[in-house]
Parts: sequence; structure tokens; C-alpha cells
Amino acid sequence: MNEFLLIFRRDFINKEAQPSPEELQNSIKDWQNWFGSIAAQDKLARPLQRWDGEGKVVKNKQVINGPYAEIKESIGGLIIIKATDYEEAVTIAQGCPILQLGGNVEVRMASSI
Repeated sequence: MNEFLLIFRRDFINKEAQPSPEELQNSIKDWQNWFGSIAAQDKLARPLQRWDGEGKVVKNKQVINGPYAEIKESIGGLIIIKATDYEEAVTIAQGCPILQLGGNVEVRMASSI
């Protein structure tokens, strides 16, 4: 079994791309169900890690408070799941509620167990 990092991204800057308060409220149950499903399959290696507004960007020899405000998408959170291979990890990611809000999920191999 391998570990995969799922990074949730969405446009948090452009006003036109923001979901309505109702859409956000309705998505909470979808997130709970999705996480619950992953946990029930014993595929949740580490729970949701939400961006806390803190961070740094290292670029060359310079360290900048980050992330950059001018980027279109921002990381909204991440989890580490257990999956046999990329195909299974992508299948799990395809159920992520961020996709219903216009976001995307980046899938990366985190490590091998």
C-alpha cells in the first residue's frame, strides 16, 4: 500500500468564482460523507490539514510570507490517503466535493509503506 497526498485547490480570490453561502453550507455534508467513506475503507492515512493562513515561500535565497496573493488558485487543504496505485488514488480523488465547487485535486505519491 502506498500513501498519496491529495491537495485541494480552489479559486479563493475572484469574487465571481466564489460559491454562495448556501453552496458552501450544503457541501459540508458532502465533505463529511466523503471523508467518512475513505476512513471506513481504512484508506485515510492522515486527516484533513487545513491551511491556517500562515506560510512562507522559498524562492532562490529569499523567503517571503506566502502564499502569493496574485495566484489564481489557493490550497484549501490536504489529506494523505492509502491506495494501491495512482489509479486507485485518482478514483478516490474523483469523489472529492471540491470538484463540485469548481476546484481541483492534485494527486501526488507521498511515500511507500
